[in-house]
Amino acid sequence: MIEKLKMQTPNITEQNMEQIAKLFPNVMTETQDENGNNKRAIDFDLLKQSLSSVLVDNVDERYRLDWPGKKAALLKANTPITKTLRPCRDDSVNFDSTENVYIEGDNFEVLKILQESYLGKIKMIYIDPPYNTGKDFIYKDNFAAKKADYEEELGTTDEEDNKLFRNTDTNGRFHSDWLSMMYERLVVARDLLKEDGVIFISIDDNEVHNLRKICDDVFGEENFVAEIIWQSKSGGGHDEKCIVKESEYIVCFSKTKNITKFGRRIIENPNYKLSDQDEPIRGKYLTNKLDRMMRGEHYSDALNYSILSPDNTEIWPGNTGKKTGDWNWRWSRTKVDWGIKNNFIVIKKGNNNNWAVYSKQYEKMDHHGKVVERNYPYRNVVLSSEYNTTQGGNELQKIFMANIFDYAKPSKFVGHILKMSGVMDDDIIIDLFSGSATTSHAVMQLNAEDKGTRKFIMVQLPEATDEKSEAYKAGYKNIAEIGKERIRRAGTNIVEDNQNKIGIDKLDIGFRVYKTDSSNMEEVYYHPEQLSQDNLFSLASNIKEERTPDDLLTQVILNLGLELNLPIEQKKMHGNSVFIVQTNALVACFDDNINIQIIDEIAQLQPFRVVFKDGGFSESKDRINLEERFKRLSHETLITVI
Repeated sequence: MIEKLKMQTPNITEQNMEQIAKLFPNVMTETQDENGNNKRAIDFDLLKQSLSSVLVDNVDERYRLDWPGKKAALLKANTPITKTLRPCRDDSVNFDSTENVYIEGDNFEVLKILQESYLGKIKMIYIDPPYNTGKDFIYKDNFAAKKADYEEELGTTDEEDNKLFRNTDTNGRFHSDWLSMMYERLVVARDLLKEDGVIFISIDDNEVHNLRKICDDVFGEENFVAEIIWQSKSGGGHDEKCIVKESEYIVCFSKTKNITKFGRRIIENPNYKLSDQDEPIRGKYLTNKLDRMMRGEHYSDALNYSILSPDNTEIWPGNTGKKTGDWNWRWSRTKVDWGIKNNFIVIKKGNNNNWAVYSKQYEKMDHHGKVVERNYPYRNVVLSSEYNTTQGGNELQKIFMANIFDYAKPSKFVGHILKMSGVMDDDIIIDLFSGSATTSHAVMQLNAEDKGTRKFIMVQLPEATDEKSEAYKAGYKNIAEIGKERIRRAGTNIVEDNQNKIGIDKLDIGFRVYKTDSSNMEEVYYHPEQLSQDNLFSLASNIKEERTPDDLLTQVILNLGLELNLPIEQKKMHGNSVFIVQTNALVACFDDNINIQIIDEIAQLQPFRVVFKDGGFSESKDRINLEERFKRLSHETLITVI
């Protein structure tokens, strides 16, 4: 049976209702829509009672963060849209082979568009949103109140003529609008994370308290990881009337904290004096005293016992000669017995001629052969001496030879966050407010350092640059243009800086550019009941005239839940253009003269799925015979039309 694609994002509300119906069929009921038609609904009072062991009263008071527009934001997050992405090959680098993606458009719409393709596939999300200082842009949303009553219209529009506004502190919904903007994006973003995925959100003290609360709501308090303090600058601010502010924050949550493995700090230890080879398999080792002073609540009587020395002298932790209440061994008695038996424990006399107990700590080496320690977790404080905003500005100055972007974070700082998150080979990192594309720079640099194959997705609104700015004078009319050029230049520089490193020629420094736009399909594709007898024959195609086969392929890839970074090959078959995505995961032809010869040649590729234009067949008999030909030549292929 031939399937017809919906060509729109999934309806999350309907999916959630299906799950609830499976668990609680008794709460399902019916109501009427705005047209008076019956539709399925949920009896929420009955659902509340089904989830409670006591009688539920209609009490509104509860522990939660509420604001005007929260319910509307949640509804918006669950409502499907028909927007799509259109590829822009001219702006891209290595379009057909690269696995990196750059998307221009409203990041909320982009999240909705990517919802199926990247569901549960993103290892790390980084967000550096507007801090809501009273000078930041906020995308226009349809809240109940009239924003024009108290917001400053910028006179700026996005690519679809939607007006942009500035969220100023005179706005009566100053915090509420920012919260709604963040909330709807986080709700959708959470679904993109892998089960062990993490999200890092940069913020300052204007909204950090509110951000923590909405993240508790979206991700769950139990998945809070840390509030990282970044000393972003030092010095200056001597004219501050209150307290000089040198720090910003990075709020970190996991999707499922108890299974998330974070990165470990790699600290070189050149001064360590390693013992001789213990044995060929284990290699060299350090000795580390097994006892520790543990006073008060940290003391454990179970870890305070004696160990026999080679001359049968009792060794107590702390070398006290007897049991005291403030020293412990680091290992249990059972583990010590195991360590002695398996030669992981050393008992020897120290400088004072007293017996002491040591555990062996074996050296570890990185792929360069350097001795390293990987046993230390990252800390929640990042000092200005390591990474600061001045470094970010200098970095862009070096790349562009001009002061092209204000307040850019240094790529080494974002690299620090990447390492902290534990992203490994083939993991995908997405940055929803990519700005000057610092995150893409950091990902490429980290891949160059450890031969990784991590992939990035950058998302940025093509926000206009100020006509008085250095960026505008240099020819960059919007922020997205800066980000794309930064990736091009940074990638080239990284390859040049590492030209003597083996495998650097395989580093992926390309990226595919996509731009958000309205659907490729005419409105009647989604609402066929609007098609009247008068225009039935005048409508030659349900596809918009200006849309290209590249456009259609992208929307099909997204609609089928495939990733945007899959390799694409174009072939000519009997004069027709055919797209082959990831060998045979998808084969598509959107030409208007498809005949039985092309159908047979495509079928011989044994594709998992094939897509044609519903009205693209040369003759009606070819359309009718389509299923039969695939049954004979490739019976497992799923056939789809648009």
